[in-house]
Amino acid sequence: MNSSGLTSARVKAYCRLLPILIICYMVAYVDRNNVAIAKLNMVQDLKLFDERVFGFGIGVFFWGYMLLEIPGTVLVERWSANKWICRIMVTWGVIAALTAFVQTPMHFYIIRFLLGVAEAGFFPGVIVYLTHWFPQRDRSRVLAVFFIATPIAMMLSPIISQSVLFYGSTEVINGEEINYPKLWGLDGWQWVYIMWGIPAVLIGALLPFILPDYPKDAKWLNPDERQALEQELEREKLSQHDQKHTSVLHGLTNPRILILTLIYFGAVAANYGVEGFLPTILKDWYKLTSTQAALLTIAPSVLVLIGQLGIGWSSDHFQERRWHAAIPIALGSIAFLVAPFTQGNLWLTMICFMVAAAGMKAYMPAFWALPSLFLTSVAAAGSIGLINSFGNLGGFVGPMLLGSIKESTQSYDAGLYALAALSGMSVILLLVLPLHTDEKKDST
Repeated sequence: MNSSGLTSARVKAYCRLLPILIICYMVAYVDRNNVAIAKLNMVQDLKLFDERVFGFGIGVFFWGYMLLEIPGTVLVERWSANKWICRIMVTWGVIAALTAFVQTPMHFYIIRFLLGVAEAGFFPGVIVYLTHWFPQRDRSRVLAVFFIATPIAMMLSPIISQSVLFYGSTEVINGEEINYPKLWGLDGWQWVYIMWGIPAVLIGALLPFILPDYPKDAKWLNPDERQALEQELEREKLSQHDQKHTSVLHGLTNPRILILTLIYFGAVAANYGVEGFLPTILKDWYKLTSTQAALLTIAPSVLVLIGQLGIGWSSDHFQERRWHAAIPIALGSIAFLVAPFTQGNLWLTMICFMVAAAGMKAYMPAFWALPSLFLTSVAAAGSIGLINSFGNLGGFVGPMLLGSIKESTQSYDAGLYALAALSGMSVILLLVLPLHTDEKKDST
């Protein structure tokens, strides 16, 4: 085998493919979560919207998301990754922009459900797509780099969104009421949805031309590089046929995959619960302006970025997965419990929510390596769709739970305790998860 050709092919794939996929994931993440920023001013115009409506609307996205997760993953494998991801991005961009024109709670629910349907299959599709390009030894590191899209999106979204959020709104600053004009007849919260929907459509339309499905389709690989990479991937594929537990059906029916789904459910519920309501919580606790609350939400993303890269590196370095996934979630769960007691001290509150956000994100590189401890890559890839599909229903439960408790109790405290309980469940399940194998095995 041409080792120099393989090395240069891997480097080129890193440099050519990962930036594109990271940008796609950033836009996807913003389009599903920018409601947290937009809702700061939506309530001024849409009087029928309360915390329960927002909580249900934020979460109903994941019911639509669940429907096409596994079929979408199969299409990436059997049809075309770039064409399927193109379809996903164009449709979700259009639907995300249409959120600007909702008028009733039912409009909001329908558009959020359709947004979930449109985006379904993107995340597991990318995971499968990466197996077409990267040998096993590279995949966990590639995944860790791919995951940094979320904290980067969390940083950029408030900065860019707040630049238009104030249009058409009213704020009280130093006791003086200030009315901002609309922009082209639309309020700022409407522009938040529109301005983030457009990039999804434009980038999606370019994907068939810039994202080759397989190494054989990449004109930027020379013949030696292409041959070396294809031979390495084929060698791994053939070797897997001689191993046990390689079928997709085995992956989907393995009891430990069902436990991983519950673990992911609890962590996702806590994550989306706090992401969907953090700007509102800060505004409510400290009487901040919408702009101030939006900008403060950038701080947790900094710790998320550090945590994801650190856990990803450490987990690979020590070849340990369970504790690298459990400890971040446990710290996040504790932060949820402590946060209500910090009211009155903004800096302590921010520290708690930074730790909570980091805990609910930093575990992911280690978590997604867990299936490879007891399944070979083919079965592990099949299980990703199941874990992501049903686990992401936590994204429905978390926001709905927090919003409903707030409406019932007029306080976020009990809702934060509920998120701590859900994430705490994930920690317990991680610690008792039967692996029946050497946890120090290289899962890449």
